[in-house]
Amino acid sequence: MEMQKTISKEISLQGAGLHTGNTVKVKFKPAPINTGILFIRTDIQSKPIIRAEVDYVLSIDKNPRRTSIGLKGIEVQTVEHLLAVLSGLGIDNLIIEIDNNEIPGLDGSGINFIKALEDAGIVSQNSARKYFSVKEPIWVEDSGASIAILPATDLRISYILSYPHDLLKAQYLDFVISPDIFSKEIAPSRTFCLEEEVDDLRQQGLGKGANYENTLVVGEKGIIKNTLRFSDEFARHKILDIMGDLSLLGQPIKGHVIAVKSGHPLNMKLLTRLKQQKDRFELSGVSSGCKVQFSGPVLEAREIMQILPHRYPFLLVDRVISMEEGKRAVGIKNVTMNDNFFTGHFPNRPVMPGVLIIEAMAQLGGVLMLYPQENRGKLAFFMAANNVKFRKAVVPGDQLVLEVEVGKIKSKTGQVFTKALIDGKVVAEAELMFALVEG
Repeated sequence: MEMQKTISKEISLQGAGLHTGNTVKVKFKPAPINTGILFIRTDIQSKPIIRAEVDYVLSIDKNPRRTSIGLKGIEVQTVEHLLAVLSGLGIDNLIIEIDNNEIPGLDGSGINFIKALEDAGIVSQNSARKYFSVKEPIWVEDSGASIAILPATDLRISYILSYPHDLLKAQYLDFVISPDIFSKEIAPSRTFCLEEEVDDLRQQGLGKGANYENTLVVGEKGIIKNTLRFSDEFARHKILDIMGDLSLLGQPIKGHVIAVKSGHPLNMKLLTRLKQQKDRFELSGVSSGCKVQFSGPVLEAREIMQILPHRYPFLLVDRVISMEEGKRAVGIKNVTMNDNFFTGHFPNRPVMPGVLIIEAMAQLGGVLMLYPQENRGKLAFFMAANNVKFRKAVVPGDQLVLEVEVGKIKSKTGQVFTKALIDGKVVAEAELMFALVEG
């Protein structure tokens, strides 16, 4: 089982942004399991957090020739090279503090990011990676360029580059991505542009931090003031960009990407379609059995930990997928062989302890009761469990869908009715009582 990864210690690097030219310092910090990739703008007083996910992607029209993310007018530009490195090395959880609005361009490739992260030490964490496996083919095309992704058992990228220039004709590459392949074959490839584009890019305010060392400038007679690291370095860099862009799905992907002359705009269209497929299959997978009505906020582990005091390994709710404040909540607990209780509970025939199923339902009940603003900061102490029933064993590979409905909530006590389901069938249920006390 492949485990999530972070780094073992904090490390920093600095440089100038390729497009803004701004001097920027970036600090990488270890992060707990299921955190994801978080950017924090430390130069802004509120220190806003911007997640490296598709919902935070900014319009390519606003920030051309690069991929940028942002929130409420606060941006982190040109994230694709760094995100490609995190994807290629299999780093799932990382806090990235940045004191300006663009990731440093360094040498125009991903190789210096790799060196920094490897110096920090890449370490496995005590939780399995959660892949999204492509379910159905997706493809998009525009003006002779196209990109598709097909179901596959790993991440594979095939790229065809073909432009009317002797150095940019008919380059074809095909890689099954692994950390070793990525580090040696893809990460060293640098960004590029045509000499004839330079003046126009400058007039648009782009490339203020670009130079002949960090950008391959392709002139009529060859590369200007630089040399290629690979004869097909341009196609390799396009694969680097694809990896960075698609990593904004928010989890590692298993699929075969086939691209013809694709760049950031088309990559983003594929990413949007991929997110739609992911959402559709996740929602249908849950709702087909228990008819969940999705409403209200979706809470990831990070938001849940802002409400509950529980932490790994005792946080038993992975995600809240539906919330009707003061009425009802639905959450998910993915049961895996990596859950620590399987080490000693029926180790030869792993079964989730019934008391922990009740605890998972109780934690969701706690989220429901503590979610209203007037209850934030309080604690929900478990007082009683009545009418507890277990109907089916829960084993690794099961996905528990937890449902909680409010009976009565007063200022100091709460009553909820709970159920746990697998494939739409009830496996446990209980009536739970809580005491609400000041934290």
